[in-house]
Amino acid sequence: MKPIARALDDATHRLTKSSDTPRLDAELLMAEALHIDRDGLLLRPPDRQVPERFWDMLKRRSEGEPVAYITGRRAFWNIELHVGPGVLVPRPDSEVLIASAIEHFEGSAGPKRILDLGTGPGTLLLAALDIWPDATGLGVDMSRQALSYASANARRLGFEQRVKLMQGNWAAGLVEKFDLILCNPPYIAEGAELGPGVAEYEPDEALFAGGEGLDAYRELAPQLPRLLARGGIATVEIAPDQTSAVSGLLGRDGLEARVASDLAGRPRAILLTRI
Repeated sequence: MKPIARALDDATHRLTKSSDTPRLDAELLMAEALHIDRDGLLLRPPDRQVPERFWDMLKRRSEGEPVAYITGRRAFWNIELHVGPGVLVPRPDSEVLIASAIEHFEGSAGPKRILDLGTGPGTLLLAALDIWPDATGLGVDMSRQALSYASANARRLGFEQRVKLMQGNWAAGLVEKFDLILCNPPYIAEGAELGPGVAEYEPDEALFAGGEGLDAYRELAPQLPRLLARGGIATVEIAPDQTSAVSGLLGRDGLEARVASDLAGRPRAILLTRI
């Protein structure tokens, strides 16, 4: 067996207890160590020795550190984001927010103004701006560190002139109306069990939202109706067991709430439109 293949098998075994996706993690770390992409690793694996850097990264992952923090980047939708400690790692589950927005605006020119509440490293906002090149957007976050990542990502993707970023508490003080509102708030109940390394490495303020996981939705509920333009849509991420509670909180003041599911068929977003 070639050295790279043998190392991947060994790494997969070593990561079984610390990762839900041990083979994928091993492949991503190996591709990073070799300075190639994962497709290249799988389709054209190089016949060479394993870089020492790979074993260093593998040790970090085995201790629970997220792959995205180790490599410094994460793919989301059609873009790649630079991420690191202090920001929430983008997850595939959140792509349902973008997919729902695309479905809503199908057949139209798309949104002109986009708001991303809790933008983190710019995940949802920058993915949306990549889809709708005529749109401009505003990203809001409490964390200066997150906004620093969002600014760097916007600049690297060429969206700097189309993006404004501001520090703030959700939509407090905003009066403008937006065609598309995106939001992935913290929604995990305090004390809940999480996947390996999540609570240890990712920021608490992006994960936890009180004893029921509903605190952020309670803050957002009175803010969203005044911000959503007629004909627009707000897509808000939820945990699968929060469908009824969050629908009840957000479906108010002229907004109708319905549910969208992720690729695994689990309820993952509340979609809000004007009645």
